[in-house]
Amino acid sequence: MTALVHEPRALRDACDEARAAGRRVGLVPTMGALHAGHLSLIEVARDRGADFVALTVFVNPLQFAPTDDFDRYPRTLDGDVAACREAGVDLVFAPADGAMYPPGFSTEVRVGGVTSMLEGVHRPGHFDGVTTVVTKLLNLAGPCVAVFGRKDYQQWRTLSRLARDLDLPVDVVGAPIVREADGLALSSRNRYLSSAERGRALALVEGLRSAWDAFEGGERDATAVLACARAPVEARFDAIDYVAVADPDDLSPAGATLGDRALLAVAAHLGETRLIDNVVLGEDPRPGAGR
Repeated sequence: MTALVHEPRALRDACDEARAAGRRVGLVPTMGALHAGHLSLIEVARDRGADFVALTVFVNPLQFAPTDDFDRYPRTLDGDVAACREAGVDLVFAPADGAMYPPGFSTEVRVGGVTSMLEGVHRPGHFDGVTTVVTKLLNLAGPCVAVFGRKDYQQWRTLSRLARDLDLPVDVVGAPIVREADGLALSSRNRYLSSAERGRALALVEGLRSAWDAFEGGERDATAVLACARAPVEARFDAIDYVAVADPDDLSPAGATLGDRALLAVAAHLGETRLIDNVVLGEDPRPGAGR
């Protein structure tokens, strides 16, 4: 039986009761519009020993800029709760309006360093919104394993840094990207795409595969690897925010010659829809269907 609660105190009480009963809490923060990628996070939480799983559904206004898609972001709570029930989630926390940011709320949690590049450049203030809401959710859940998808790679690294720096009693886990049959990374925003745009979107994964092939073939020149990733995206997307290589641990920019591992990350636009994808060269398998 999946409980649906709307008040922060209800989430805290449920997690406290679970731990008092000897259970390990797993937390899966989401913005809803659940798909198979989100559901895989539940599996990862269980693989990490969680036997009480709480999933949160909250479209967080603090992480959207005025030009972002906050108003049209899909909100499908009934379907989300049904999917959670089928997946055996113990509790869904969908905050009531104003519950997370009551009148007078004026606190911000900011993580430096790892947020200063990539998404941090193109979405100013985004990570401050993410780290603020996730800090609140982690405080409510208490000691737990918290699972985030690696499609939002920089977010995962940022939240890992947050937990380490603040000594939070949380095991922050990054779960593998889940892809559709043709390789496109699952995203709630994929539903915005027209059929023609959906076909063009495959340029993201094609670019990652081309760069992965070059890297596995011994190419270590960063410019050459980036050219492999950028060419198909440039040909079929309307605009590119970045195609970049970085250190996979602290996200500092990679040098001219790549080492044994490198994060390759892409963000680009099809019409009004912004998509991201990534692969850790030298670590991740070749981007393909499934995980």
